[in-house]
Amino acid sequence: MTISLFRRLPAVGALWLSTVLLAPGCNSSAPEPASPTETPAATPPATTLTGSTLLGEYTPAQLAARVQDIPLVGPLARYSVRVYRLTYTTRNTDGQLVTASGALLVPVAPAALPVISYQHGTIRPDDENRAPSYYSQSSELWSAVSVLAATGYVVSAPDYIGYGASKALPHPYEHAASLASASADMLRAAREFCKKESISVNQKNFLLGYSEGGYATMALHKYLEEKYATELPVTASAPGAGAYHKSEFAKYIMRSTQPLNFLSTYVWVLDTYNRVYQLNRPFSFYYQEPYATQLQANAFGEVPAQASQLFTAGFRQQVLNDTDAALTSSLRDNDIYDWKPKAPVALFHGTADDYVPYFNSQNAYAAMRARGAMQVELRPIQGGNHFSSVTSYTLQAFAFISQF
Repeated sequence: MTISLFRRLPAVGALWLSTVLLAPGCNSSAPEPASPTETPAATPPATTLTGSTLLGEYTPAQLAARVQDIPLVGPLARYSVRVYRLTYTTRNTDGQLVTASGALLVPVAPAALPVISYQHGTIRPDDENRAPSYYSQSSELWSAVSVLAATGYVVSAPDYIGYGASKALPHPYEHAASLASASADMLRAAREFCKKESISVNQKNFLLGYSEGGYATMALHKYLEEKYATELPVTASAPGAGAYHKSEFAKYIMRSTQPLNFLSTYVWVLDTYNRVYQLNRPFSFYYQEPYATQLQANAFGEVPAQASQLFTAGFRQQVLNDTDAALTSSLRDNDIYDWKPKAPVALFHGTADDYVPYFNSQNAYAAMRARGAMQVELRPIQGGNHFSSVTSYTLQAFAFISQF
């Protein structure tokens, strides 16, 4: 395998990364569908960057010390990394301009570097300090992603709406359009900042993210190819374990008889869609008592693991039978599994994931290949669950983008 980045890595690390690459599956053909996911209303502003703050500079040795528990990764750090907090303008789900924020990781390197847009996973409101722009030790950016930057990538990491500078606003959890636009505008702001500060970057844009970040990565890829194909061309994306097939995921939940340990986060999904799509259904429409009353007081409260105990029978039947047009439309508007990407995509997912089921990536792979997207690959993480697959995802995604 001839991969330019591997020539710069220690031989053992390069060999290990090359061996984790898996082969793609089969393909077929079918007509291209209409785009199902709308973006927030109105045209994006011509410029997005509104401010920047240097948070610190870290040496390769300091960064390597953060990943001592991940074999072979620490020695990959080559450059010191400067970390900035950026603020920028983007549009909320109602189309109104808001100030958002994110982190920008800039290697101190002599050459023009590629850019990674890194979309983080789920952050509960009470874990605000995990948002990228705080660059805290509990942030996803702190360890492996910082080492990834130190190998020679500028990393743009949006907080999303609802965190950082926009923390007073509700986070539109698992809402494809606003996750995509907030991430794209952060990427635009990152490139504005690099131009302003004479930081040399090339035209390559890679997209990475896991869990909600995987979902956001898929939405961002689609959005960039539709809206910014010339300004921000996608070089390749590697989404991990995202809930791309929202309408089928809803049915999976409602027909399940086994315990589901993620139902508290699914309450968040429904609350977001109820608000964003102005369904305006009361909690009693979705949830049985006493949970309807409890969740109205605290939407992040404890819920049972059995769907039949949490959701009302009427709501479950409407999801399963598609008899509520507005509800069905909101779910399908967030389906991002069935479209034709132009740039290469590697879909990573643990085969034993019981938090975001593996079928989400299987369905996306099958649908994309059926549309004629021949550069889409399915990379199963055999036996991995949603949490045990994270390290393998990070290493394999790094190996994947290193090919381009």
